Order: sequence, then structure tokens, then C-alpha cells
Amino acid sequence: MKTRSDRLKVVLVTGGGRGIGRATALLAGAAGWSVAINYRSERDAAEATADDVRANGGEAVAIRGDVADEADVIRAFDETVAAFGRIDGVVINAGIVAPSMPLADMSAERIRRVFDVNVIGAYLCAREASRRLAKSRGGSGGSIVFVSSVAARLGSPFEYVDYAGSKGAIDTLNVGLAKELAGDGVRVNAVRPGLIRTEIHASAGQPGRAERLAPMIPMGRPGEAEEVAQAIVWLLGDAASYATGTSIDISGGR
Repeated sequence: MKTRSDRLKVVLVTGGGRGIGRATALLAGAAGWSVAINYRSERDAAEATADDVRANGGEAVAIRGDVADEADVIRAFDETVAAFGRIDGVVINAGIVAPSMPLADMSAERIRRVFDVNVIGAYLCAREASRRLAKSRGGSGGSIVFVSSVAARLGSPFEYVDYAGSKGAIDTLNVGLAKELAGDGVRVNAVRPGLIRTEIHASAGQPGRAERLAPMIPMGRPGEAEEVAQAIVWLLGDAASYATGTSIDISGGR
């Protein structure tokens, strides 16, 4: 196990192979941090991200696992500790959307899968992070950052009300867990991205959605994953030492 400076961190990023997760991993790597990149199925993307983290000056490992599966979540944390010796921060980013439609047309299977990944998965990851980081449980403290969405307050009508509801649950978890862990050396915060140019739109059958909706954004453009990553890495770092239980909207004013 390599000895790391106290100023450098070990961070686990769920859904770290693409989009906001990838941008966060790269920025953390540029700071010299060690990054565990969790992925469910896209191994090539995760391994490519790990290579880029190393090229940026950090250390990295790719770890397969479905966040909706408890055993996979526990193993991801175990493998992070095995690779780097500890965990200082966790970015709970993995999430999915499904094709746009009103709630009346959604199947139970679709709704269940969205909530399994976006809510149950986030709770499992947050629970495991709490167990590993809390000082009262033998941890050294640290930081948890949730990736929520402005959809939680906009509702995403006629498109993704299931996704919006799942992110509303994340906002509530953020507030409650921050209060639970504040005395245990663990800060808990969230970012709420708006319309960001990532692959998630294509996964829901709308690859051009970010550009199509750009006129609705006060700043007149979609955001970039790197702009969200800047806020996440700040919240993970020591500069945000008095920030907990807060959400930062990265939405161009929307």
C-alpha cells in the first residue's frame, strides 16, 4: 500500500465511467487524488477513465458493481480500501432515466428500476459510506456528495416525473444524513445539476435534448459535466470544511 499525503484524498465515485462521474474522477486525479471508479456494465469506459485519471496525475482503479445490489455496494467499498488503504470521500452519482413520457404511460417495471437505482442504490451507498467514514465506527471522517438534480424542484412533467421524484428523495436524504453525521466528522452535501450535456439524454432516446431546451435556460446554454465536477470536488475538499447539509444548484439559473 502506498503512503499518501494527508492532503491527498481517496475517493469512490459511483457511475464514474461517463458524464459527471467521469468529469469528477478526472478533476480529482488532476488534484493528485486516488479514485475508485464504479461502473455497472460499461467496463471499457470505466477503464478509459481510470487511464485518464492516471495520466492526470492521480491513481485509479475501476470497480464493477450495480449500486442497487447490496453485495456489490459492499464489495465496491472493500475493493477501494484494498486498493488505496482508506476512503476519504464518496460521490453518490450513479443514476438512470428512461424514455420521456407522462406518468400515466409508465410501467411499474420502469418506475421500480428507476427507484431501485436512484433511491435504493443511493441509500445503500450512503449507508456504507456512513459505516466506513464515521469516527464513532472507527473511520477518520470525510465527505459524502450526492448528485441530485434540479428536476427535484421542477418535477419534469411529461418527461421524467419518476426520475424527478427519485431525486427529491436524494434531497431529503442529504439533509437528514448531514445531521446524523455532523458530529461524527463526516460532511454530507449535494449538487443539483440542471440541463447538462452528457450521455444521459441519449440513454433516454433524446440525444439532442440539451441543445433543444437551451433557450429555456437563463444563461442560454446547457452546462458541461466539468462545471458540475468543480462543485463536487470543492465539496469533497478541505476548502468546504464548514459546508454540510447544503445543495448547490449548477443549472444556469433555471
